[in-house]
Amino acid sequence: MQITDREKHGTKMKIKTFFLIFCLALQACPGGNPEDVVAENAVAKRVFPSADEILAKVYDNLYQSPANFYVDERADTPGSYTVYHVKDASASFELCTNDYYQALDWEAADNDSRRVNGYFVGSLENNRYFEFIRELSNTGDSGNNNEPTSPGFARVFKCDYVNRDNVDRNVRNGDAGDLNVIPTSAAAMQTFSEYMWQFTFFWPATKKVLESFSDETDTRYQHTLLLAFKTSQGTDQCDLIEIVDWVFSVSKNGGQMTKEFKSLYDMRARLNNGIVEKCAD
Repeated sequence: MQITDREKHGTKMKIKTFFLIFCLALQACPGGNPEDVVAENAVAKRVFPSADEILAKVYDNLYQSPANFYVDERADTPGSYTVYHVKDASASFELCTNDYYQALDWEAADNDSRRVNGYFVGSLENNRYFEFIRELSNTGDSGNNNEPTSPGFARVFKCDYVNRDNVDRNVRNGDAGDLNVIPTSAAAMQTFSEYMWQFTFFWPATKKVLESFSDETDTRYQHTLLLAFKTSQGTDQCDLIEIVDWVFSVSKNGGQMTKEFKSLYDMRARLNNGIVEKCAD
């Protein structure tokens, strides 16, 4: 029986595929083509942390986010303090302006509307926002600048950095505003998503960032925060642990951002005499 060229090629491909899988399993491919190995590894399935790794972080009171996660400029400020953004009248989105005096007017009006007014100390700025510093007022509005006890740091975004007009910050999916960094990059998307994580509330869950990583398509940069939420189910009950991807992405042409909140799976666990144990499903 005569074997055609097409059949010969098919046989060679089957042998080559079998050999590639076999040598990858052994983690050794003498004489193999490195490009074949790279191509095979490039489509490897995403590997998630194990249940034990997740629970160890969820129940670790000192753990909040992975190494090299964004650290706020105020992280080294001593004592108790608050950091927040000045928002629109409905408190739906963060305001932005490139004008210092406009930002100052907004912050002053915001301060006047608060239950406890602060005494103006000064201001700072960087390429992302204006920051206004206030100390809580003493009787007679004399201020407590010599012995600050609880300063507040109010920020107004620069529109040249990000514009969040009409973005509902309480909604986990959809429009996330315009990232106006030029050029748009994966690094800029990472900084924004990790920074904004500080100002996101998921009451009453205890929240942890398990992983933070970037990816991209032909048209968008995206950054994913792999999250774990622990919600107590009551006395003598197992806690609910929810595992979620929160994906922020930005168009490479125009800077329009979106956010997508994707529930992956959940588990139940508890502390038993100080030991973390996974509960039966």
